[in-house]
Amino acid sequence: MRITDLIAGLAAFFWLATIGLTIFITIQSARNRIIKNGRTFVIVALIFAIILTTLSAGLVFIEPQERGVVISAIAPNGYRETALQPGLRWIVPFVERVELYPISRQTYTMSIASFEGQIQGDDSITARTADGQEIFVDASVIYQINPKKVVDVHIFWQDRYSSDLVRAQSRGVIRDAVSQFNVEQVISDKRFELVGYINEKLGVKLEENGITVVDFVLRNITFSTEYAASVEQKQIAEQQAKQAKLVVEQKIQEAQQVIETAKGDSQAAVIAAQGRAEARIIEAKAEADALNLIQGAIVNNPELLTYQYITKLSPNISAMLLPSESPFVFQLPEQTP
Repeated sequence: MRITDLIAGLAAFFWLATIGLTIFITIQSARNRIIKNGRTFVIVALIFAIILTTLSAGLVFIEPQERGVVISAIAPNGYRETALQPGLRWIVPFVERVELYPISRQTYTMSIASFEGQIQGDDSITARTADGQEIFVDASVIYQINPKKVVDVHIFWQDRYSSDLVRAQSRGVIRDAVSQFNVEQVISDKRFELVGYINEKLGVKLEENGITVVDFVLRNITFSTEYAASVEQKQIAEQQAKQAKLVVEQKIQEAQQVIETAKGDSQAAVIAAQGRAEARIIEAKAEADALNLIQGAIVNNPELLTYQYITKLSPNISAMLLPSESPFVFQLPEQTP
């Protein structure tokens, strides 16, 4: 409980006590029953009631998240130039009063959803892009009153700063910003640039009126029914085109695979043929070398050919019959004793 509330409660108690004692004493006097020191009690209660009421009217407790604007009947301009800071403060009773303003961060939301924003119903911002497309923007502005400009906010806006300043300036800046971009830029690569543009312009506008923009949140962008339908058709066409492209690429890959397989088979056949040819050449060279060796042996020993002829007839024949008129095929070796 604040001390100012406690003092106000005590003041109310003593005022009730004063009134109650006065009525009681009056009734007893009418009955010829004089209450000793009754008037003294009434006067004491009245004095306490006046003192506590004066204190209650002069003491103001300012919370840390608040600042107080003093409206004064004795100040030259009708108000104090400096706002009251947090803590227990004193003002002139009955000729000054305090208007409290929060300096904590606040959020103002404008949404197409009925119960999301400060205004029930569709409160989204209707805007047109540079190429003439109509879009609907959901946004939130996070802001706070500049503690050094609380008095200015009270003078120019009072408690209307949220609806008449933040809301109005935000909607105007958003419409102006959207008109600088095409619809495709708004929903794609230029979205962050759009948010930055709004943040900068809105910050300047509100700062001139004592409000500091903490952040701007672009919550959602909704398109008109016609444009949404055209975007859907375009996306369907793009998906179909991508699918057809994938099919073509798949066919090309399959054809390339067949070509590579044929090339591999062809190269394998060529390599096999080359291997067979080289093997035949080596074999022919070996046969030629063998024939040369045989020829050299026959030249040096002619009877070797006859011997090879006889051995080839049958490996089991150790003697053979010849006609009487036939000479020996070769001269038998002489027998040694």
